[in-house]
This record gives sequence, C-alpha cells and structure tokens, in this order.
Amino acid sequence: MSSDPTRALSRRDALRSGAAATLAAARALAPAMFAGCSLGIPPRAKTVPVGLLHSQTGPLAISSTSLRDIELHAFERINATGGLLGRQIVALAPDTRSQTHLFPKRARQVLDDGAVAVFGCWTSASRKAVLPIVEAAKKLLFYPVQYEGNEASSSCVYGGMVPNQQIIPALDWLASAAGGLRKKVFLVGSDYVFPRTANYVAKKHLKVRAKELHHVGEEYVPLGDRDFSAVVRKILDSDADCVLNTVNGDSNIGLFAALAEANVDPGKIPVVSTSIAEDELRSLMPDQVKGHYAASCYFQSLDTPANRMWVDGFRKEFGYDRVTGDPLEPQWCLVHLWKKAVEKAGSFETEAVRQAFRTGLEFAGPGGLVRLDPKTQHTTKFFRLGRIRDDRQFDIVHASPEPIAADPYPQEAFPGWSVDWTKNGVTRGAEVDIDGDV
Repeated sequence: MSSDPTRALSRRDALRSGAAATLAAARALAPAMFAGCSLGIPPRAKTVPVGLLHSQTGPLAISSTSLRDIELHAFERINATGGLLGRQIVALAPDTRSQTHLFPKRARQVLDDGAVAVFGCWTSASRKAVLPIVEAAKKLLFYPVQYEGNEASSSCVYGGMVPNQQIIPALDWLASAAGGLRKKVFLVGSDYVFPRTANYVAKKHLKVRAKELHHVGEEYVPLGDRDFSAVVRKILDSDADCVLNTVNGDSNIGLFAALAEANVDPGKIPVVSTSIAEDELRSLMPDQVKGHYAASCYFQSLDTPANRMWVDGFRKEFGYDRVTGDPLEPQWCLVHLWKKAVEKAGSFETEAVRQAFRTGLEFAGPGGLVRLDPKTQHTTKFFRLGRIRDDRQFDIVHASPEPIAADPYPQEAFPGWSVDWTKNGVTRGAEVDIDGDV
C-alpha cells in the first residue's frame, strides 16, 4: 500500500472494488510500510507520521506482528473520528526482521521520514538499541512489552509490566496454598538482558523468601534456539517443583515440546511463563502446554463488556482466527495515552507531550483502568495469572484486587536507585552486577 494517504483506499472503496481480501492479506503478511489505511480519510487530509518498529519476519514475528496490527487498528479508529489535532495519522512500519542491529537503523529511517513518536520494539536488547536514537532526536518511544526494570529514560513511556507487577507476584503465588506451596523453582530463559536481569530480581526476592521458595537451577539458551532437551534434563535432575520461564519468541515451541517429550506433568511441575500470550499459543501444541500458566496483565478471556467489545472489534478488522493478548492491550492503551497527551498539550512537540504526562493521565483500557505515573513514566497494571486451556485460551485463576504501581528499581535488587521525572530524574545507587552472587 502506498505511503501517500491521498492514494489510500478507504475500507468502503475496498469493499466496493472487491479488494477487501487483498487489503487484509497485505496487513497480515507483508513486511511493508502501512499508511492511511483508515475509514473515511479525506483525500487531501493533512497527516502526521508515527513510526512502528516490529519484526514481521524471523523468530520474533510470532509475537510482534500482532502489535503492528493493533497499532494500525488504533490509528484507524482515531483517524475515523477526525484524526489527532486535525491531522490523519500515517503509520510507517518497516520490518526489523528480528535482528537487533536493524532496530536503530529502522528508528533512524522513520524519524528521518518525520515520525513524531515511535511505537514498538520487543526485546529489551532492541529497546536499548533504539533509545539513544530516540533520545538524540528528542522524540518519544512507547514500549509495550513486559521488561526487567532497572531502566528509566525520559524519552520512553513503558507500558509493559516490570518484575514487581509480574514476576514477584507470580513467585509469591507459587509459594502460596493456591499455587501449591511450591518449594523449588528452576529459572529458564533466553540469553539476553531481560531474562538475566529479571531472574536476578527474582533471585533477590527468593533470597528473602528462602524458607518458602528457593531457586535450584538457572539456564539460558540463545534467542531462536529450539533444542531444550539438555535444559529439561537439568530441570528434572534439580528436583524442581515449578519453573519460571522467561524464554521469548518461537524458542517456546522447543521448550514445551521437550517438556512434553519428558512427560513433565503441569500438575507436578507447573511452568509459569512471562512471555507467552494467546498469539504464541497459536503456534504451540495444546496437548504440550495445557495446564501450564502465564503471568500477565491481560487475557482475552477477561469477561467484561469493555473487553468483549474490544476483542470483537479487533477480530472483525483482522479476522476471526485472530486473538488479543498482552502486550496488544498495553500497546492499545499506550496509543490512547499518547493521544490524550497530545490533545492536552495541543501539540505533537515532545516536550509539550512530556509535560502533559505530569497531569497523571488515565485511560480505561480493555483490561481495566490504566494510569501513567508521571514520576516513572510507567503504567499501573493488574497482575493476572492464567492457566492454559486446550482451546489456546486461558482460565484466569488469580488476579490482584487493584492495579499495581510500577517500581523499575525494586530496592531488594537495586538499593539506592530510584526515578522521579517530576523532580530530579534518576537517583543513582551502587552499581549492580546482575551476573554476580545474589
């Protein structure tokens, strides 16, 4: 599809011309640039470009492609109701191909093409590679994926969960009566910054709770690797009675296949995953994952009118075989928090938008009310734990009673560190070696 919005087909025109199927296929499959694919775009509308950084090919495409789609869906809805400050939003979405070194290149590309803000990235490695580019350009990155914390940038709005909103509550649940009073947890992850830092935070927390739950092993595999036979043998040899899984992307296919091959019973050794949602379950065999768990802020099965309406709208747009999940819901919320900030500021200019954050913006998302904390530029999150069903959906077995405020620097892991962007920014403590002794 042309990046010139004056040439973009409206959906009504597409239907009239019989091109609707082609449009849907292009969205789902093409690693391309999407612009102006909106209901009712006036042919000569003024536009404002935004950048989308997502991997549409490679091992991360299993997770990332739907983030692009939910952003397009959000921008289309905004455009259909008049756009933003009188301008239609044009989305620039080059493929980052699951290669960390391409993320900063694509970031420069969309910023050079005039993007006023950037949405996306998946891994922490890609986020860290993009942030210097965004900071130098004095723009904002809106990052939707759960991550390890231990970071604060005034140029980033963090919409995903940090460990105190996801991993710590998951470990506490495993140690509780509801979680089976587990005693021994094995940590397995992909070999990059998020799993290693998240597991460092987990080990610090477990040290405090050692009488209830302690870790008995830790293994990492390269991102994209699917050979987990040796890892599963170590899990079994450790006598672990639960597993915390921070593996990302399609490596999870290999992990759960190896667990099933070893006849690991989720009733006896449940796996709690941090990076598996409904999209990933589409590529996993139901008989290999049923009964295991995912720690999240949102599940498609959340039974509320707002969520049912949102899910229905997404599936009508992209097909009834499609699913929602975390981080699609956080990214939807981030787009609308950005929209609120721009409207409050009356400008797309970064500093004006950042000042609007200080008012404590809120958005009623499909998963519940989300608040952007002006001190940390992180969002509040419900913690929800889902048990995987054989229909590739989740039963929500536990939820926090209220949204949890993000703490990117939990003191048990990063003593002395904190952030407050309404005052002096980052307060530094002692340097921490995440690979050192806990």
